[in-house]
Amino acid sequence: MNNLAHGGATPALQLAAIARTYTQGPRTIDIFKDLSLDVYPGEVVALVGQSGTGKSSLLHIAGLLEKPTGGDVYVAGENCTRLEDGAATRVRRLGIGFVYQFHHLLPEFNAIENVIMPQLIAGKSREEAHVRATELLTKLGLSSRVTHRPAELSGGEQQRVAIARALANQPLLLLADEPTGNLDPETAGRVHAEFLSLIKEEGLAALIATHNIELAHQMNRVVQLQGGQLAEITR
Repeated sequence: MNNLAHGGATPALQLAAIARTYTQGPRTIDIFKDLSLDVYPGEVVALVGQSGTGKSSLLHIAGLLEKPTGGDVYVAGENCTRLEDGAATRVRRLGIGFVYQFHHLLPEFNAIENVIMPQLIAGKSREEAHVRATELLTKLGLSSRVTHRPAELSGGEQQRVAIARALANQPLLLLADEPTGNLDPETAGRVHAEFLSLIKEEGLAALIATHNIELAHQMNRVVQLQGGQLAEITR
């Protein structure tokens, strides 16, 4: 999408001519070829595609967890493609939030502690982190569950805590890989609606991989990954 449609704003995420190649013995496999995508602040983009097309790999590249074979990754206008590990970690810690299909909460900590922890790592005071964690968990309907550990929470509640944790440091960009894929359809619909509402309230840019086309069409745009390329799906 042209940035003129966004008043000349800088994309929160820009993937420019991304290529990713794997070698298996004598074979070379192209996962992505000259793939480009812009995601702007306040925009939620759904990433769809069949299993094995590389959605998770693309999210890893966007999140600076994996380097592309070619092309560049920009976060808030900064080229982050060739950052050293320490610098890339700082960008991820302060600028990017991640939500996965499985919550990956720390089992020995309760809900609010799981949301406080990444803030302490980022240098916030415990008081400031507690206020932010309480705010997010309350917005996600968990005000009465903040002292419960993950094993005491339902699947939907666990994923809500994971969402709060991803938003705790007020990132510019949110990346989510099948965030409701491990939930039953009714719970998935509720969590998804709360998720989108909070993303929009926070003014984030978000790229969300999903197999659920119905949920995908609730987002601002839908792009399909196929044959190493992205194509926008019109509605």
